[in-house]
Amino acid sequence: MAADRRGKAETLALRRRLLSDSCRLFYPEDPIKIVRGQGQYLYDEQGAEYLDCVNNVAHVGHCHPLVVRAAHEQNQVLNTNSRYLHDNIVDYAQRLSETLPEKLSVFYFLNSGSEANDLALRLARQYTGHWDVVVLDHAYHGHLSSLIDISPYKFRDLDGQKEWVHVAPLPDTYRGLYREDHPNPAGAYASEVERVVNSVQEKGRKIAAFFAESLPSVGGQIIPPAGFFQEVAEHIHRAGGVFVADEIQVGFGRVGQHFWAFQLQGEDFVPDIVTMGKSIGNGHPVACVATTQAVARAFEATGVEYFNTFGGSPVSCAVGLAVLDVLEKEQLQAHAASVGSFLMELLRQQKAKHPIIGDVRGTGLFIGVDLIKDEATRTPATEEANYVVSRMKENYILLSTDGPGRNVLKFKPPMCFSVDNARHVVAKMDAILTSKLGAQGGSLELNLQPIARTFQPAQERGSTASQESLKRRREQGAEVWRGPGDPSHPFPWLCLEGLPEHQVGRNWGTHHPARVALMQTRDKLTTTENPTMDQ
Repeated sequence: MAADRRGKAETLALRRRLLSDSCRLFYPEDPIKIVRGQGQYLYDEQGAEYLDCVNNVAHVGHCHPLVVRAAHEQNQVLNTNSRYLHDNIVDYAQRLSETLPEKLSVFYFLNSGSEANDLALRLARQYTGHWDVVVLDHAYHGHLSSLIDISPYKFRDLDGQKEWVHVAPLPDTYRGLYREDHPNPAGAYASEVERVVNSVQEKGRKIAAFFAESLPSVGGQIIPPAGFFQEVAEHIHRAGGVFVADEIQVGFGRVGQHFWAFQLQGEDFVPDIVTMGKSIGNGHPVACVATTQAVARAFEATGVEYFNTFGGSPVSCAVGLAVLDVLEKEQLQAHAASVGSFLMELLRQQKAKHPIIGDVRGTGLFIGVDLIKDEATRTPATEEANYVVSRMKENYILLSTDGPGRNVLKFKPPMCFSVDNARHVVAKMDAILTSKLGAQGGSLELNLQPIARTFQPAQERGSTASQESLKRRREQGAEVWRGPGDPSHPFPWLCLEGLPEHQVGRNWGTHHPARVALMQTRDKLTTTENPTMDQ
């Protein structure tokens, strides 16, 4: 394609000319041009491979072949709207129903999480006859006007809080009102919601819904204390409202222990409405709302049709079914539990080593690392978090921050993220924190500068493309890092000249002692081990 041959600078110039500046880029100082994805990796126009630690949309992996094939095969046969009978939409609804509590038995299909939450708001208002909404502080529920209004993360920078929106404290047990030393944080935070509800009723207003991400993401990768949702639901139901669980960021097995994050609260909790998006289609625009028969019947009573042109199309449902198939066949929920636990343990070890890490929290492959300036005050280490993200990007690891202080490193990778990926990411983070801040116990201070990016070859197992390209560039006078892989180097078998760090010795694992030593001392090796490279 012509666009693939366009240089990054030209693409950036075109984007700046044609797109609004409000459509922001990751790493605006030095954006990445991504042209390909596979599994948990993304590739730029020069072939450099980046480990993706934040893309929870590509849930089962970028461009998963089964998902791609399902879309392609259905596209070749039929793609039309849901006003015609078709098996895909009912098959998909049936499969989703098998993952949910029995009372959540009616489904609406849409194209995005924002559409799903907007419909949930309409359902709640029609069912209850009420208008007001209670949300958690720092919440984000979508980009439509109706959802900006119930998203403190957004409305505080825009038109402010509407009179029908009421904000309860985020149930953050690390830096919130009630912390880890509180005997009953779930009850204490639920009482705050009750206080908000009482205040609303004293003003003569009525609650239609309580909206909450099952695990608040933008709020800082928060894990609400178990039992919180049950108590909140009691207060909301008593006020005549419904409970909406927003699973758009965290559903479909990401939390490991359960398929849905709201299930972490216990078997006795069932929301009235569940919204789904992002991961549901692995990058294809699919979303869903699941609710009860009672809520759906009240919506139908208006006599107004609900129709979504593309929602529930044969292709979208084929994609959704394929995602469920991959989750089951590759046992990705169990994988998320296992790899997530391993990553959490590695990160906790880093917490013990680096005082800047105030908290490590999460479940499955939904994890936050809270960076602080001071243990007593827990002041967000915003600049330091940005530094870590920038350095990780230089080392071909894509990470991001969340939280009100933009100081929480967030991990929400594709579900195929591996144990070796976890080792590599944490080792690199350790090196960056050590070089920047030092560590307890007199650990060696490193200053790991990234390999000069004069050339980043596409790298396939057994390919000689990178060596040929390097040879040509050297003949043309290009500056190339002369380390292992150079014929003059004492260890040419490492074959890593000019490669991104994470590709160094990629076939023998990130934890291999030879590789670890190499990454810690860029100018020389401290090992003589000669591993066998499988081609």
